[in-house]
Amino acid sequence: MSTLPFWQHFAPEEDLSAPYTDRFRVRIGPHRLDLPLRVLPDGQQAVSSLLVNQSSFTVMDALSDNLSEIARSLMPDLIVGMPTLGLGLAATVAKACGLERYVPLSTSRKFWYDDSLSAPLSSITSPDKTKRLYLDPNLLPLLRCAKRIVIVDDVVSTGFSLEAAVKVLGKAGASPYAALCVMTQSQRWQGKFLFPVMSCFSSPLFKPCDGGWVEQD
Repeated sequence: MSTLPFWQHFAPEEDLSAPYTDRFRVRIGPHRLDLPLRVLPDGQQAVSSLLVNQSSFTVMDALSDNLSEIARSLMPDLIVGMPTLGLGLAATVAKACGLERYVPLSTSRKFWYDDSLSAPLSSITSPDKTKRLYLDPNLLPLLRCAKRIVIVDDVVSTGFSLEAAVKVLGKAGASPYAALCVMTQSQRWQGKFLFPVMSCFSSPLFKPCDGGWVEQD
């Protein structure tokens, strides 16, 4: 199934009911948005997918506005952005919070980076466990001055990526005040963190049934 039509327009007001066939409908403030279902490699589970960098400007503006509203309530003094789809969101959120800049984490190792400021990285959609998450050592002074650090990403699913960010920040002598994302996906990340993980909306994990997919958790 092509995902090209998704993330471009808001959906009708009514909610969809199970079993779901190709999409799951979520609420973003006053709007509804259809997310395509993606079957995981095991064939026994599926998730609803959001690629913010493929969304229309109209949808992206609504996501950014909602995310920024939550962020302002946290009163952060530093935003840390997760690669890759969380970086654009982090920049937008930092600006909306009145900050002058944000701190980007990276999966691309520059020659001056220090491996001691890195951690292994994997996610549900990018399972390559050889990838690492890095912090540019030049940005260390920004972290050491901050008290309310908020990590921004597009999606939190298993929590593996967020755990990597926490490890990198810990090696820098910092700890997050909160994490913020557009979508929390399933409940597999819950119980892993000592700080709040906030989102614009949540989506479940799906299991197969006659006629489509139903919520697993």
